Amino acid sequence: MGGMGEGSAWAGAKDGTPGFHGARMDVMTASPTRHQVVSSDSDPLIRVNHADEPIGTLEKRACHDGAGVLHRAFSVFVLNAAGEVLLQQRHPSKRLWPGFWSNSCCSHPRAGEGMDEAVARRLEEELGVEAPVEFVYKFEYRAEFGDIGTEHELCWVYVGRTEATPVVNTAEIAAWKWIRPADLDVGLREDPESYTPWLKMEWERLRANSTI
Repeated sequence: MGGMGEGSAWAGAKDGTPGFHGARMDVMTASPTRHQVVSSDSDPLIRVNHADEPIGTLEKRACHDGAGVLHRAFSVFVLNAAGEVLLQQRHPSKRLWPGFWSNSCCSHPRAGEGMDEAVARRLEEELGVEAPVEFVYKFEYRAEFGDIGTEHELCWVYVGRTEATPVVNTAEIAAWKWIRPADLDVGLREDPESYTPWLKMEWERLRANSTI
């Protein structure tokens, strides 16, 4: 799939990509990009118990097999100076939820890596930005993607801000956009199946607590 860009919202597009109310309509070719492989199914992830205590490591592919193995993860919501939220469309090569729209950045700390280090690394790897972030909360969830695999994560949720223009990694991201929070509310209500399950769960709590 070709990488579309910031506000690549094709309302009524022939390929069925959902429209986005109020999304800014700039194409990725107008913004700098790069293509770099930065993750692998063999990455060692941190297994945890329900109290988020480390109990070992396991390759990412094995964590996502079958019913899923609980592991540590994080999600970041990046806002710009106008209060818009950066969304990304997951690359079609992703095993779980390919082509779905998700929050700005989501990934896993690797074995031996602290959460602050992992968040900063992944923001640079996926978006090419540095953004101060604030930890908001963490929660456990489990979501199945048909018979392909499962996410079972103890996920730390962060909110950050940047005034930089993202330099997105097209090996990870198919498209991206800035969108007003109220317009994301509408999109989630009218077309929830186009979004990742963790985005929907996290966004509901962030909005309920007036964090965003």
